[in-house]
Amino acid sequence: MTPVTVFAGRKVALFGLGGSGIVTALSLMAGGAEVAAWDDTEKSRERAAAQGIGLVDLAAADWSGFAALVLAPGVPLTHPQPHWTVDKARAAGVEIIGDIELFFRERAKIAPRAPVVCITGTNGKSTTTALIAHVLRQAGRDVQMGGNIGTAVLALEPPTEGRIHVIECSTFQIDLAPSIAPSVGIQMNLTPDHLDRHGTLEAYAAIKERLVTAADIAVIGVDDDPSRQMAERRAQSGRPLVRISGENLLEQGVFAEAGDGPGGRETRIVTVRDGAKRLVASLAGIGSLRGSHNAQNAAAAAAACAALDLDDGEIAAGFRSYPGLPHRMEELGRIGRVVFINDSQATNADSTEKALTSFGEIFWILGGKAKAGGIESLRRYFPNIARAYLIGAASDLFAATFDDDGRVAYERSVTLDRALADAARDALAKPGEGEIAVLLSPACASYDQFPNFEVRGEAFRQLVQALPGFVPFGRG
Repeated sequence: MTPVTVFAGRKVALFGLGGSGIVTALSLMAGGAEVAAWDDTEKSRERAAAQGIGLVDLAAADWSGFAALVLAPGVPLTHPQPHWTVDKARAAGVEIIGDIELFFRERAKIAPRAPVVCITGTNGKSTTTALIAHVLRQAGRDVQMGGNIGTAVLALEPPTEGRIHVIECSTFQIDLAPSIAPSVGIQMNLTPDHLDRHGTLEAYAAIKERLVTAADIAVIGVDDDPSRQMAERRAQSGRPLVRISGENLLEQGVFAEAGDGPGGRETRIVTVRDGAKRLVASLAGIGSLRGSHNAQNAAAAAAACAALDLDDGEIAAGFRSYPGLPHRMEELGRIGRVVFINDSQATNADSTEKALTSFGEIFWILGGKAKAGGIESLRRYFPNIARAYLIGAASDLFAATFDDDGRVAYERSVTLDRALADAARDALAKPGEGEIAVLLSPACASYDQFPNFEVRGEAFRQLVQALPGFVPFGRG
């Protein structure tokens, strides 16, 4: 844990007692602050009280005595309307901040030169965060990883000059962190998302841009217009900038390009500086980094690690050993030429699109609680589907889409265990050579049959591991 000492001896209001909220309260208390914590949910309040966190009904509290309101990132700051604690704090002139802000204030106090990498963007930020942390660890660095990726930032060990923090940041967290100033700030990409919480795309983009504006070194993806504009503004400031791309060749920066390798066509990560082009790493044969979407992730990781003084050999070695994130295009293993992919996190068509572009012949398990639009946007990828296996509440809707299109043979497997048995049977019986995939990429929420995508993905993992002849990733 990182004790937060910057509010020692002062009283701090805290709202939101989920996982990160409890950690934040405990770190403030460890640093000497008096915490007045509250949550609208009785169960959350009981869990906090059991850990010795002082509860105060903030609706009835005297706000004039608070030095700050620490707000959980899931609590609305502006849209669709400010939470009632936000209104009370503003009326009392109390600043409103979050746990990322507390981390950066503590860093400024105890180790202002401590290296910190912060990653944001609409897509790919979790993979990029995990990849950077992995490469750094493999190179022998002392690394702490957390933030939006799962471990609350204040649950990590404190910053020191010899320790690197790698932090995934959502817009909700950045919006509550006015002092955020990473050593390396990464903006991956930007497409419309969370507009219910930010109002407009312009407001959403402006929050993302704060992270790279304040960074010592900005790493910015240039494969979408809003991010390209951020890169231009950063360039005009004269401060260090590394452009990255997963799609285009750059005159200066780090990018992915296709080339011929020993095993055929491969994706390479290349850097260009002052006209000199240099190969950093090949992604050939790295199942955890397959797919065009991972090219930008790898380019960002290469740029960040180079900024932290890793050499090309260390970066390439880290890429080769990267295991991937659970439930995100996760290569579980294989039986012969059939590879089994757990992409349970794909809860909508946009997420599934990435998986459907990553393999040439797919035995596709999909379904659950459908999102608006279903799988209509995926029709152009239907030629990649050898057969589909429908599960859950979306079965009728998706069957109608396949019937209308006419290119995809399917069956109604109903449940995940039956779908895997059906898909494995068909894939293993398929004649030919070359890799084929049994892919769980549901394009649906899970909660018709599972409480969340993690539980769905773990169920798939266990079913796959029980198949005769299965060899896990990294073995055989």
